[in-house]
Amino acid sequence: MTPARGDHAARRLEVSEAVWRVLSAHGFEGLTLRAVAAEMGASTGLLTHYFANKRALVAYALDVLDRRSGERPRRAAPVDGPPPPAGLARLRAALLDVLPLDEAAVAGNRIWVGSWDVALADPELAAAHAGRYGRSREALAGHITDAQRLGELPAGADAARLAAGAQAFVLGLVVQALFAPGEFPAERQTALLDGYLACLPTAADPADPAVATAG
Repeated sequence: MTPARGDHAARRLEVSEAVWRVLSAHGFEGLTLRAVAAEMGASTGLLTHYFANKRALVAYALDVLDRRSGERPRRAAPVDGPPPPAGLARLRAALLDVLPLDEAAVAGNRIWVGSWDVALADPELAAAHAGRYGRSREALAGHITDAQRLGELPAGADAARLAAGAQAFVLGLVVQALFAPGEFPAERQTALLDGYLACLPTAADPADPAVATAG
C-alpha cells in the first residue's frame, strides 16, 4: 500500500531507522529490500515505493550513514561546554571524532569500512564517497589554516597537504583498531594521534616538503 502524502516524511524516517539496524547487524552484504522490509514489519512492495532496486537502497544507506555521522555529538563541540578553541585543538578534536573510541563510533566505522568495497564497485557511489572525504579534508584544512593564523603551525605549510596526511593517518588507524581492538584501545588510539600531531612542522623548514618554498 502506498503511504499517504502526509506520511511520507515519517515513513522515510522509519525506513532510515530500519536501514541502520540492518547495516549494524548484517553489513552491506545483508542490506536487501527484503531485509529492510522484514525489519520494518512491512512488505517489499512498500519499499519499492522508495527504492527501485538494491543499488538505490545502498545509495540511500550511505546518505543515512553520512547524516548520522554528522548529527552525532562531536568532540569538537561538547554539549556541556564550549568547543575547543580554533587551531590545533579543533583539529585534534575533529580527528578524534573519526576514531572508533566508543561503541557507537566502532559500529559506525565498521559500516563505513564495509561500504568501501560496495562503493569501489560502482562509479557513482565511489564519486559520492570521494566527495565526502574531500569535504572532510577541506574542513581539516580550515583548522590547519586557523592554526597557522594563530602561530601554532608555520605560515608556509601547505594546509591541503597536511590535511590529506592527517586524514590518511586517522583512516589507517581506524582500520587497525577495527581489526585488532585489543591492540588499539581508545587510550592508545588517542596517544598515537597526539604523537602524530606532535610531529607536525612547528617552524618553516625549507627541507620539509610540507612547507612551501619562497618563489
